[in-house]
Amino acid sequence: MFNKRLIAMIGESKKYIAAHVALQWISLLANIVMMWEIAHLLQSLYEKTLSQNQVIFVAVIAAIAVIVRFVCSVISSRMAYLSSKSVKKILRENIYKKLLRLGSSYNEQVQTSEVVQVAVEGVDQLETYFGQYLPQFFYALLAPLTLFVALGFVNLPSAAVLLICVPLIPLTIVAVQRFAKKLLAKYWGRYTALGDTFLENLQGLTTAKIYQADEFKHNEMNEQAEQFRRITMKVLTMQLNSITVMDLIAYGGAALGVGLAVTQFQAGAVDLAGCLLIILLAADFFLPMRMLGSFFHIAMNGMAASEKIFRLLDLPEAEAKTGEVPTGATITCRDVHYSYESEREILHGIDMAFPKGSFTALVGESGCGKSTIASILMGRNKGYEGAVLFGDRSLTEISEASLMQSVTYVGHQSYLFKGTVRDNLLMACSTAQDETFWRVLEQVNLAGFLQSEKGLDMKLDEMASNLSGGQRQRLALARALLHDSPVYIFDEATSNIDVESENDIIAQIHALAKKKTVILISHRLANVTDADKIYVLDQGSVVEEGVHEDLLAKEGTYARLWGAQQELERYAQGGDAA
Repeated sequence: MFNKRLIAMIGESKKYIAAHVALQWISLLANIVMMWEIAHLLQSLYEKTLSQNQVIFVAVIAAIAVIVRFVCSVISSRMAYLSSKSVKKILRENIYKKLLRLGSSYNEQVQTSEVVQVAVEGVDQLETYFGQYLPQFFYALLAPLTLFVALGFVNLPSAAVLLICVPLIPLTIVAVQRFAKKLLAKYWGRYTALGDTFLENLQGLTTAKIYQADEFKHNEMNEQAEQFRRITMKVLTMQLNSITVMDLIAYGGAALGVGLAVTQFQAGAVDLAGCLLIILLAADFFLPMRMLGSFFHIAMNGMAASEKIFRLLDLPEAEAKTGEVPTGATITCRDVHYSYESEREILHGIDMAFPKGSFTALVGESGCGKSTIASILMGRNKGYEGAVLFGDRSLTEISEASLMQSVTYVGHQSYLFKGTVRDNLLMACSTAQDETFWRVLEQVNLAGFLQSEKGLDMKLDEMASNLSGGQRQRLALARALLHDSPVYIFDEATSNIDVESENDIIAQIHALAKKKTVILISHRLANVTDADKIYVLDQGSVVEEGVHEDLLAKEGTYARLWGAQQELERYAQGGDAA
């Protein structure tokens, strides 16, 4: 059971595997020598010819053998550790580099939960494959041959019978391999499905609680957990049955060898010491192969995991792009179509232009395609039709690094990392000093709060859950301002936050629009009235475009949305006043 590609990828582990096998073999030789001396000691005792010197000699030999075996065991454990360490390091580096090459649109091809599972649990399964299974495989071939040579000089028929019985164990392994491979493939399929559900339920736990759907999600999780339990029990049953068969072969073969050795002794074909040596070493013919059988099921699990790892590593990659975003470029969308699913088109021939230094707004009802356009401009959604140009250069020619350097995206849930405030700000500008950090924090009206805490050294929990929604968005905006890119995209950056924070953030966006190219996606039309151009989308199409006053005069979709929002705001103000 070898995967040539896997072994070729982990070439560094070969020397550790070879050292592991060599140390096990030396330990076996030490055991043979010790058993040889013990067998002759027992023969001398039986014949009443035992001397004190012989006892001391045997004791010394046994002590040396025990020390040698102990040292070999310790060092071989170290070799196993170094081998598995190399495996995990190389595989995880390859997975990480693959995700970097796939870029920000990686989740179009693979789910995040599956990436996490193969990078953590999947790689850990291969730790046993390289650290235990492969060394044991080669040692299990070497040990019976070594014992056969050693015992062949004592009694060839007994040694031959023991050697002939050994292959019955790998034959058992081969017999269950095909069934085990299919079963473990199903096991990993259930495992990743359960992981997907668990991650989704964890991320949506608050929403499920709000809508009292936690019991439904709980039952859904229980159903998938039960399916996983059943496949796990099938795997365990298969492992237990195969191990039972291997035990019967191993101990039955050893008993057969012992019985033959006794028969040979009775026939005078071997002396007492030789008979005792065969009895003492008979089990050692089978134990290495028996141990290999135990590792086999773990190794099969590792092989199933490796298939998922290679499926991830083999995902198609776009050709390497070397183009850069031209300085001062106008961004243009020409007849852009996009579909998340082939039979359901989201964008229908979008034509837009975002000139350098302009303030452009995208508005429309939820689901009209605003965020999809932002994702296309950021390179996250790649499978579009039509043309997206930065100046005269197509987006398909621009490297992701250049695009990320030139365009800053701020969404309604910008990710803030666990760590300090300073750590999160340094991501935008690694050379900035504390004075610069405080300046942008003043701009977003967050400096006062941080000064009352621990300043830039304030610790943030996961996703900055120890900040309010408004504070999180202010900090995300401060980080975006530090990035100082030519183009900014704000995608519902003021959703679900307090009015004060919304006003502060919108004020900074308007100030930024005086010197940068700003694209603002907002559900609240009052935030876009000063835009140089407003594109109104409806069901994936641009139905209107122009400035605020002209769009109101058209009395179309924009005017209808504006009127509805103004009425709601007047009603809310009246309700508050009452």
